[in-house]
Formats: sequence, C-alpha cells, structure tokens
Amino acid sequence: YWEAWSLTRRGCAGRSVDDIPVDSLTHLNVAFAYITPDTFEVVPMPKTSAKIFSEITAVKQKAPGLKIWISLGGWTFSDNGTDTQSVWGDIARTQANRNKFTVNLYKFMKTYGFDGVDIDWEYPGAPDRGGKPDDVQNFVLLMEYISVYFEASASGFGLSFTAPSSYWYLRWFKIDQLHKYVNWINVMTYDIHGSWDSPASTIGSIVYAHTNLTEIQDTLNLFWRNNVPADKLNLGIGFYGRSYTLEDTSCAKPGCPFSAPGRAGSCTGESGVLSYAEIEARIKMYDLDAIHDKTAGVKYLTFDENQWVSYDDQETLQTKVDFANEQGLLGLFVWAIDLDDTQHTALKALLGGKLGTFATQNGYDPNYSQDDDWDSVTGNSCAWSGMFGTCVEAVVCNLDYR
Repeated sequence: YWEAWSLTRRGCAGRSVDDIPVDSLTHLNVAFAYITPDTFEVVPMPKTSAKIFSEITAVKQKAPGLKIWISLGGWTFSDNGTDTQSVWGDIARTQANRNKFTVNLYKFMKTYGFDGVDIDWEYPGAPDRGGKPDDVQNFVLLMEYISVYFEASASGFGLSFTAPSSYWYLRWFKIDQLHKYVNWINVMTYDIHGSWDSPASTIGSIVYAHTNLTEIQDTLNLFWRNNVPADKLNLGIGFYGRSYTLEDTSCAKPGCPFSAPGRAGSCTGESGVLSYAEIEARIKMYDLDAIHDKTAGVKYLTFDENQWVSYDDQETLQTKVDFANEQGLLGLFVWAIDLDDTQHTALKALLGGKLGTFATQNGYDPNYSQDDDWDSVTGNSCAWSGMFGTCVEAVVCNLDYR
C-alpha cells in the first residue's frame, strides 16, 4: 500500500510517486479513493487530487509487470461522525445501489488504468463502527456482484478485500462465502494491539506489541475453520510501530500499564504510531538496544524515559516471511511503503537484502512505451461487451497491458 496523502509530508519523509521502488513490487495498492454518498462515485480522498491517479498508473510504462490497484474506503472513511460512514452499507443494501456503484467503479478503473480494486470496509456489521446486522450478508452480495460484473466485462480486473485480525471485527465477515469472489484477502495482522486497548476494553490499558505471531496464528485458524484456502490470504506487515506512554517507567515490558498513546512523531504527526523511519532515527539518536521477543516475532524498546514502541526490523521481518511460507500463504503485503526510510531499508529486509528482483522477473524496461504495444492492435483484436441491461464501456483487447 502507498498512502497517497504522504505527499503532504513534503520535506519530512514525504513520498512522491517517483519515490516508490516499483521495480521491487508485484502489486501496488493506492490508498485511498473515497465514494460519494448517494451518487456512489469514486473520487479522490481529502488532501489528494485526481491527478494522483493518472500519475501512479503511468508508472506501468516503466514497469509493465507491475499491477496497480485502487483501495477504496479505509478506517477514516467509515469513522464515527463522518458523512461517509454509512456509504458502504448503503451501497450493499440493494441490487440497484450495488449496480450503480459497480458501474461507477468500472468506469473509474478504465479511465485511470487500474488493474484491480481492494475493498476496505472497516467494518460491516460492527456496531461501534456504525454497522448494521444486514451488512453481513449484504457485503457478500456486493462482492459477488462486483466479481460477476468484472468477469462479464472481460476486463481482467482483480478484486480483493481487507480483513481484520481481531475476532471482534472478523466475526461480522462471512469469510466462508466471501473468499469465493476475490483473488485474495489482505489480513491486517499489524494492528492487533494499540492505545485503543483502554479500560473500557476487555484488555485494559496494558502495553502489548501491535503484531504477535501467536495471535496471528489464532487469526489464521479462524480462516482455516471456515475453509478459506491458505493461498487466498496475504499476511500484513507494518512498516511502522505502535507506541505508548508508560504509566510506570520501572515497568517497561508487555503487560505493563500505559497512561496514554505514545507522543506523535515529527513526520507522521499522529500519537500512538511511529514510522519505521522515525523509529530508526530514535535508535540512532539514543543508541538504543531493542528487546527481541522471539515468541511473538517482534521487537520493542523504550526511549525518552516513558516512551515504548514495538516494531519489526530485518530479523523479525524475515521471521514473518518464514512464517508465511510455513503457513502456505499466497504472499505478503505492506502498510505502507511510504513509512520506510528513503533507503528502503525495511523493504530490503523483507526481500532478503536487495531491491529490484520482481521488476526483473516481470520484464522491467526503463525505456518502455505503451505506444509500442498498441501499434499492432486492429479492430479484430477488440470487442465491445455489455451486461445487466447497462452498456459497459469496455474494449477487451488481446494485450497484457490494460
């Protein structure tokens, strides 16, 4: 994933399209696009512009093997008090609305050249997120509708959705049905704990690492029990850490109490979270030694007396790669590529120490021009398709580039 709003961090770990190491990725999810209430049109999220969509898909001219997907929604999109919280539920509720949204989505993807869409509804059915009981089955109907529409249009568009790692939210997903309609599921195994673990929760204000192999295994077991194939799942990796302000500086390990989220980083500007780059800077500044929790597969450290953060580094990232392989998972995904440092240290660690391998396999060509592909296209190579009583504006061509 690439946070499109990271462009606002200019001069402080900002990441433009040109900064993304596309030659080291198989897929790039652009986060996020939003959906307008009532009309269900796909639009840029706040603080971004439509120009970003054209710029990011143009990257395929350099790396034609790269697939670029648009991610819709996100946590803030469905947040309490927003005018977009009910949008996913409204879309999924009726067939007319599902069709209206899917037609708009299809046109958007064709216009900007996206290869797939990732549905990030956080979360259907969850009462603390504005969810309603009928969201549960309606989400299945929505994913089925999009899948059938894409297949009938012969667009080759991919489809995925994000799934939580906590049972509290995952229980609202009919994963035994949903997996049938998608290419894969991105399981968010990086926000298992955080400063939201408050006295009001069953856990309480207790410090725990945001990622933990034991709890990740528990999450995967929920998928196995619902007959979801392992090769339909991608394991989530966080290029950031979750931080806390310790209540007692003499107690600085998992299980100790915290009084507040950790202080905001100077670049990310959000309490309770630090990017990989910000953590790395603190390690160098204070000459810190991290503690390695080998069972959990994560590291943590304290700094500034009462600040505590958990994170992954080269050692624990490789542990997670090995874990994913042992589980037979489809692959890994990262939130988010722009939270790495400018040398892509975390990505290199994830890939075994170097960049560029995927682009080489996919035929990376810095001099590539899509015009060369279209020179051989004639009218006989293409066909119009339509479905659902609606004219689908699709030209299906015998080209790898779309």
